[in-house]
Amino acid sequence: MPDRPRRPDALPADQAVRNLIFAYAEAVDRGDFAAIGALFAHGDFAGSGGALTGGAVARMFEKTIILYDDGTPRTKHVTTNVAIELDGPVATAKSYFTVMQATPDLPFQAICAGRYDDRFELRDGAWRFAERRITLELVGNVAHHLRRPDTLPAHLRPAAPQ
Repeated sequence: MPDRPRRPDALPADQAVRNLIFAYAEAVDRGDFAAIGALFAHGDFAGSGGALTGGAVARMFEKTIILYDDGTPRTKHVTTNVAIELDGPVATAKSYFTVMQATPDLPFQAICAGRYDDRFELRDGAWRFAERRITLELVGNVAHHLRRPDTLPAHLRPAAPQ
């Protein structure tokens, strides 16, 4: 079966999916929770608190993440080990993330790490998130990032200093 012609400006599918993965990290680091909601307008965002879609995702970020005077959470989400599988109009991706943070009261450090398990759909010529499952695996000092770090699952809460 011959390849379907592509628009000259169309990205290869794997790059379009990769760009969505990176767009999420950029939106979080900019504190642009509306953009995060838009990324999940047609897809589920699932973590330890259950699955949300669209505006509910944006509201969850607004309630959860601390923003500083510059309007950002003063973080950098680093996404690595991105593995994408394409199957026609559906794609899956697995990747790792590490969140770095520095604030006036917190020296630069990694504050958490884990993995994303994503599913994407091609609709109307554009790739979009269908589902993101976040698994938080390592947690450091998130007191400058999360409004309520005490709500993390018990096995992920950092130990109190001795």
